[in-house]
Order: sequence, then structure tokens, then C-alpha cells
Amino acid sequence: MKIVRLADAQSLPLWRRPTSLLFVMAMAMPVAFATWSALLNNFVIEVAAFDGSDIGWLHTVREIPGFFAIGVIALIMFIREQVLGLVALIMLGAATAVTAEFPQMAGILTVTMLSSIGFHYYETVNQSLQLQWIDKKRAPQTLGWILSAGSGATLLVYLLIVTTWESLGLTYNTVYWVSGGFTAVVAVISLLAYPQFEAPHPQTKRMVLRKRYWLYYALQFMSGARRQIFVVFAGFMMVERFGFAVDDITRLFMVTLLINMLAAPLLGRIVQVFGERRAMIVEYVGLSLVFFAYGGLYYFGWGVALAMVLYVVNHIFFSLALAMKTYFQKIADPQDIAPTAAVAFTINHIAAVFLPAMLGYIWLQSPGLVFLMAAGMAMVSLVLSLLIPRHPAPGHETVFQTRLLAAAE
Repeated sequence: MKIVRLADAQSLPLWRRPTSLLFVMAMAMPVAFATWSALLNNFVIEVAAFDGSDIGWLHTVREIPGFFAIGVIALIMFIREQVLGLVALIMLGAATAVTAEFPQMAGILTVTMLSSIGFHYYETVNQSLQLQWIDKKRAPQTLGWILSAGSGATLLVYLLIVTTWESLGLTYNTVYWVSGGFTAVVAVISLLAYPQFEAPHPQTKRMVLRKRYWLYYALQFMSGARRQIFVVFAGFMMVERFGFAVDDITRLFMVTLLINMLAAPLLGRIVQVFGERRAMIVEYVGLSLVFFAYGGLYYFGWGVALAMVLYVVNHIFFSLALAMKTYFQKIADPQDIAPTAAVAFTINHIAAVFLPAMLGYIWLQSPGLVFLMAAGMAMVSLVLSLLIPRHPAPGHETVFQTRLLAAAE
């Protein structure tokens, strides 16, 4: 397959350029993953009779491949990152397609594990390619547009589910087969249609752990722990507590994605103008308030309308997570991007391996306490974000280095 240097890629037709491939992958992945997520809670409750503990175990299994994302470092010794990302995307699509064929606990966990390997290895490589292929000056804005494109694809998936689920009498099997198959086919076409892009900085093909990246590692750990609570239990709550049907939960997802699709480019611009430090401070203050309010849904009996508003607002704040990517892009050695993306994904999933199962048991006793724990995690992230300098760069990774440099001068 033809290899094209990144500097020469601008001579290619627009649709064959590196950024175009990033957009294609960003729109293909959610077709499978968003469908799996939208139907999951109803599928496991209606078909497999899951309770809070069961859903916790399912998400623990789902996050195990994320913990082992560090394996990407070994794989890129033998396979190019671009190829690995697309093969992982094929795996995600194929596993999603057969999800409903195994409606028992063991089958669901097995297929979930396979689709999760595809998802997490794709995401690890995708983040690395984004930071290698996109210029630092344009990264926040471009990442915002890529996020918006993914949201648009997800919105289309949700719209199709809402409008056809009852009218066409669709089944879980049909929807999973169509969505997963689509993602797999797009990935195969992309594998064949695009040249291999050669980034200007060869990536280190071994594990990289650097002391000066410690704040980035800490932010990744807290992000993974906090996000698990929302991903696992926010949607589950809407079905279990408020009785949302498939089309109800999908409508909520649609509204969320429509707002995110419009907001993402603006949020990227905000990060570009105001910097990563301020963006993350706003994100973590907002998430702390949102999770405290989630706890209030149980302790004070607040209604479904507030729950839906909180769900939408939560996703808007999550979109600001692109600031963490650009923060690392600014402080990293260029050759460290791929191995550090794998290490960061593993760190992000340390808590994810045990937290969902553990919190599943807490959920059975006190659902509100689960969300209050998430609020505490958001506050820890807020403290960490205060350590980010206004202008991060190699040698200026935290405010401590900035102050030491100022004192020396």
C-alpha cells in the first residue's frame, strides 16, 4: 500500500487526506458504539433481567481491554498505527453486530469483551493519530469539529432508532446487525481506499513513563474513575428509576447529541482562546455540581425533568475533555505521543476495572451515594486542574516548573 508523508498529503484530493480519514473514522465508530449503548440498558433488563450488580459486572468486563490498552505499544512494532486502528474498528463493528445473538449473561459478557477490545484499541490509536496528524495551532478547533462530526453520526443513529423502532417493529437483533455491519464495512473500505500516512516524528515503540507527565497521568486516572459512574449508572437510572423505554432513552440521547454537535466546535474554540487550564476548571466545577444534583434525585425525590437536564449538561461538560488532549500535545515530546496514548488509556481504565462492579453493590443499597462519590472525584480533578500553567509547554508542564523558572530568572 502506498506510503505518503504527512507533508505531501496536502497534494491529495481532499477526501483522501489524513484529516478526512480522522473524520471518517470519527463518524463510523459511533454507528456501532452508539447503537450498542442506546439499546444496552433496555436489552439487558428486558431480555437478560439484569439488576444493578449485573450491569456493574458487565461494565467491569467492558473496561478490562481499556486497562490493557498498553498492548498497543507491542502491536505497533509489527503493524502501522493507521492499520491497527482500522482493524480494531472492524472488530468493534463485527462484535456489535452479533450482540443480540447471545442473550444470556455469559454470552453478553463475551461479546462485550470482544467489542470492547475493538473499541479501546481503536480509541487509543485514534487519539495518537489525532495528535500526530493535526497541527498544534489548529488542534483545539479541529478536535472540536471532529467531535461534532461524531456527534452528528450518533444523532443520526438515534434518530433512526426513534423513528423506526416501533413503526417497523424492529428487534434488537436487526438493529445490532445493521449498525455493527455498517461500521465494519466503512472500516474495510477505509483500509483499502486511503494511503498509509507517514508522520514526521517516528514513534517510540516501547512503554514511556516520564515524571514530567505526572499531572497528565493523574488527570487521566480521575477522568476514568469519574466517567465510569456516569457511563454505567446515568442511563441505567433513567430506565430503572424512571421507566424509560428504548425510544424514550434514545430521544434523550438525541437531544444530548444535537446540543453537543452544535457546542463542540464552540468548545474547541473556547479552549483555543482561553487555554486548557481555564477550560478544565470550568469543566470540573460544572461536573461537581451536576453529580451533586444527581445525588439529590434520590435523596430529595427530584423528578425526571431535572434528571434529563442533568444528563444533557453532563455531556456538554464532558466535551471539554478535549482540553486534556491538547494539554498533553503541548507538553509532550513528539515521539512520545503513541506510547503515551497507550499508557494514558491504561491509567484511565485502572479504576474502571473494579469500580463498576464495586459500585454496583453500593447501588443496590444507596444509588444517590454513587453519584456523590462521582462529585468528590470531580472536585479532586478540579484541584489537579489548578496545577496546569496558563501556557503549558515542555519544561512548563505544571505551575511548579513555571514558578521555579521565574525564581531562577
